[in-house]
Formats: sequence, C-alpha cells, structure tokens
Amino acid sequence: MGNILVKIKRFFQNKNTVTIICVLAGILVLYVGYNWRVSSATKPVSIPYAKQVLESRHTITKDDIAYVDVASSVVAKMPNVIRNANQLIGKEVTYGNTVQQYSFFFQTDVADPVENEENASKIMDMEDGYSPITIEVDFHTTYGNAMYPGNYIDLWFKGRDSTNRFMYGKFIQSIKILSVDDSSGYSVFETGAESRTPKYLVFAVPDELRTLINNASEIGELVPVPRNKSYSSNPGETRIASTYLQNYILSQTAMMNDANTNTVTGGDE
Repeated sequence: MGNILVKIKRFFQNKNTVTIICVLAGILVLYVGYNWRVSSATKPVSIPYAKQVLESRHTITKDDIAYVDVASSVVAKMPNVIRNANQLIGKEVTYGNTVQQYSFFFQTDVADPVENEENASKIMDMEDGYSPITIEVDFHTTYGNAMYPGNYIDLWFKGRDSTNRFMYGKFIQSIKILSVDDSSGYSVFETGAESRTPKYLVFAVPDELRTLINNASEIGELVPVPRNKSYSSNPGETRIASTYLQNYILSQTAMMNDANTNTVTGGDE
C-alpha cells in the first residue's frame, strides 16, 4: 500500500505529468464551456408573430397570433421583440402603424387602447385658444386626397345673396387641417388605409371665428382650397379674408342672449 502511495506521489511530482494534466483539464473546461454556449445560443425560444396583417388601432386577440421557435442568439439581437402573448392580447396596434403578416411584435407596435386613443385624437395638435370644426368633403373636394393633416389651406364661401346673386370668394385664410377622416372617423392617411374615402375635414380655428364659420356652413357652402408647400411652411394668422362675406353672414344671423351664453344662430335670408 505504501509503495502505491509513493508511486502516486512521484507521479504527481513529475513536472511533465502535471503539465499534461493541466492541459487536459483546460481542454475539458473549454469543451464543456463551448458546448454550454452553443447549447444556450441555439436553444429555441417560442416567439409570437402576426398571422395576418393587423392595421392601426386593431385590437389584438389570440386568433391574431401564432408562434415560431427562434434561436436564443437571434432573439438576443432583438431586445424590443415581445416574447409573451400576454403582453399582446387586448392591446391595440399603435396609431398610424401596421403589423405585417408573419412579422414579430415589437414594443412600439402595440399600445394600451386608452393611450392609443389619446395619440389618435385630432385635438392633440391644437393650439390654445383654438377650437375644432368639421366640414363634409369627398374625394373631389379634397382634390383627390391632396389635403393632409398639418397643411394650411383657405376656406372659400359659396352661396347666394338676398337678391339671388351668386357669391363665391375666399372667406377664411390660413386654416390648419387636424385630420382627414372617413365616414367612420378614421384617418384616411393611417398606414394600411389606402382605400379609405375622405368624408370629413377637421380644422383648428380661433375660438372667436368658430361660430361665424359654423353659421356660414348653414347659410351657404364652405369649400376647402389647398395652397402650395410654402403656404404651410410659413403659415400666417388664421383670419377673415373678406369683410363683405363676413358682413353678409352676420346679416343673416340673429344674436341670442341669455344669462349664461352669447351665441350666434342662423336666421332667415
């Protein structure tokens, strides 16, 4: 027994032996470490993806989602990809966005419905002291969908005076478009909404002009007229362009006063 222990001791005291053992141990560590890293990098992770095209403000359900196994190393390069379907179901596709078929879902693709509605609101970009106003339009009166949110345009008035003479002239100039919507109130310019037909133009107008413009739409017809790029790039003050038309509209309205309100309403011609 003693001889065996002596031989073992001499074996490990031999420098060549120790070197060989260290080399083998190092190779073993490298082999185990390499295999662990390869296994971790190639281990599949189940990632949800869109089974079909999901348009802006679509509420996501389990029927919209399928799953595919993706290597961990690939997923690691996509830190914003959503890995859990619970983060998708009940959420909406973000306003102005479209999730393409077979596409993964990323954090910027979905939003809480309340937050999404706030982002889609037309009045979010409206300045203080301004009010929204809406007029009906169609593909023809928007010049083939040539009017976009953020553009500044003019409003012309078309009608007849008390002697039945035709009137047509610029009424209000430099009005900002907040939105161009279809008959359901959805923007015709949202991503994936190419087939939507314009039905309403939503404007921002100074509070003091809102009643006047509303009454003008009751007495005659308001016609939106687009301008060039520089007109929108350097917008002037939103103001009345024709005092003649202003006076005519005022002459066709009656002032109604009570203890709480001061409003202008349409009158007889």
